[in-house]
Amino acid sequence: MVSEDFLKKLRNGDEKAFNSLFDLYKQKLISYAISLSGDPSLAKDIVQEVFMKIYVYRKKLKSDLSIQSFLYKSVYNQFITIYHKNKSLTKVHEEYYRILNQLMTSGDGLNENSDLIKMNICINKLPTKCKNIFISSKKEGLTNQEISEKFNISTKTVEGQITKAFKFLKRCVRIKFF
Repeated sequence: MVSEDFLKKLRNGDEKAFNSLFDLYKQKLISYAISLSGDPSLAKDIVQEVFMKIYVYRKKLKSDLSIQSFLYKSVYNQFITIYHKNKSLTKVHEEYYRILNQLMTSGDGLNENSDLIKMNICINKLPTKCKNIFISSKKEGLTNQEISEKFNISTKTVEGQITKAFKFLKRCVRIKFF
């Protein structure tokens, strides 16, 4: 159990207290996040996000708080948030590939209302940076790391732009999910 004095230091923004908390729990929380996600990279991102939120909301930490329980619950909640976000994106990915597969296998002429034309129109409406990243990922098959190197941006930016593109395409093409 963390002392009241320690929590007070955290609430007041004491850097040493925060670093101590980070050093004490970082590896344990990463291990826990890996057990939830199965992805070490995602686990590190989850833990980093949890510690960032703790720092931002540190003034709201209550004196009767079990910091260990709070940290583990925060990691779990962050994992669930990401899981639900990725679950909906997976449906968009599946629909995108279904449309592409349908277009690749249909040898007949395309009419103006075809899914391919709609998808291409929507892709062309994306902001330039977002469109280039999306095309690099989905049409060229580059990994997020390769895209980040190609455009000299972080992998987080790549992920964010692909997410942005899928959200836009979902609205643009008006894909209905169950």
